[in-house]
Amino acid sequence: MKWTLPLVLLPTLAFSADLTGTWQFVLVRFGDEFGAARVELKSEDSKVTGTLNELKLAGTSESDSVKITAMRPNGKPFGVLEGRVTGDEMSGTITQGSDQFGWKARRVKLEERGPVTRSFEPVKFHRVFSGAIEPVMRLQPGDSVSTWAVDAGGTDPKGVRRSLGGNPQTGPFYVEGAMPGDTLAVKFNKIRLNRDTAGSGDSIVGSAVTPNYLREAKRDAEFDSEWKLDRAAGYAMLAKPTERLKNFKVKLRPMLGCVAVAPAANQAFRTGYPGSFGGNMDYNGLREGVTVYLPVNVPGALLFVGDGHAAQGDGELTGDALETSMDIEFTVNVIRGQGTQAPRMEDAEWLMASGIANSLPEALQQATTELARWLERDYKLSSNESAVVLGTSVRYDIAEVVDPLVHIVAKVSKETLSGLK
Repeated sequence: MKWTLPLVLLPTLAFSADLTGTWQFVLVRFGDEFGAARVELKSEDSKVTGTLNELKLAGTSESDSVKITAMRPNGKPFGVLEGRVTGDEMSGTITQGSDQFGWKARRVKLEERGPVTRSFEPVKFHRVFSGAIEPVMRLQPGDSVSTWAVDAGGTDPKGVRRSLGGNPQTGPFYVEGAMPGDTLAVKFNKIRLNRDTAGSGDSIVGSAVTPNYLREAKRDAEFDSEWKLDRAAGYAMLAKPTERLKNFKVKLRPMLGCVAVAPAANQAFRTGYPGSFGGNMDYNGLREGVTVYLPVNVPGALLFVGDGHAAQGDGELTGDALETSMDIEFTVNVIRGQGTQAPRMEDAEWLMASGIANSLPEALQQATTELARWLERDYKLSSNESAVVLGTSVRYDIAEVVDPLVHIVAKVSKETLSGLK
């Protein structure tokens, strides 16, 4: 007798992927990625909710597929996203009325560890600030990096030429979780001289003097503007001084001329340029102990550092400071969802806001505006209150007048602000 087992049809169980977490989201059109943003998602069973900037997200996830409706704050639809989930990545299409284009997202996964300090030995140096350059290292918020930079002409600590000139940069460094709309905070723990020589310009640039002075100035073709740096004593002297300058000494105040993140909108700037992204700011207050705040324009921020100066007067009048290579150590952090329109800086004594523009008046306006907004946001001041504080206490530094744009720094002392919180 032959026994036949009955065929039992078991129901197919559809398991939904767990989408809970932070995702790095971009739109895709004609092969170009744009509109990078942070997406926060929460999934329960098949339901998905979350946010994308000001948009509210709600939808479903079934097996490896996802469908989400994005709503504007006014309650009107932004679009419908449909796609597939593959592990920690998603991609698909978004429909806006009759228009349709692509999107993709990658889950942001930070290692479960404490902050670490890593060493980076640069072998290639970059002469543009650009988001198209591959990062040399990926960091988590709280991590530190110990590295070094060549001088503005491309010479390393041993006096070996390693790059063409024009402020070649070390980096860029990718900071996990940093997204447009955030602020990157870079604390400079060390900015230290690593050799005993420097070079500078020997003529005041034309933009800083009257045409008459420029025409009548008599230059000495034999003048030598190479410097020797006495790191132990803390001063610099001309290596071959004239008789009148044989006792002239300059106090060493190591600083960085360039700190930058990648510019927005796929732009690329030569490393001689400053801008809202930072760049060639040449501010002599950017020394060891300073935290620089820069707006994040691309995923990961992409941080560049370089252009070491042993010392520099306000404005970098000769077009060069005491240019030299530099040892650098910095710590990165991300201030999520809080942007800045221009570079800001902070040390133990001052809050400092940059204005970078085509003229001194425009740069001053920008710097004052940034500092006023900073006080109004962080100290909860009204515009009247910030006016009274700045009207009695603001200081202005002329940071840079010789580059393509002018840089003014507005600052207020923390002692002045100590009674406000």
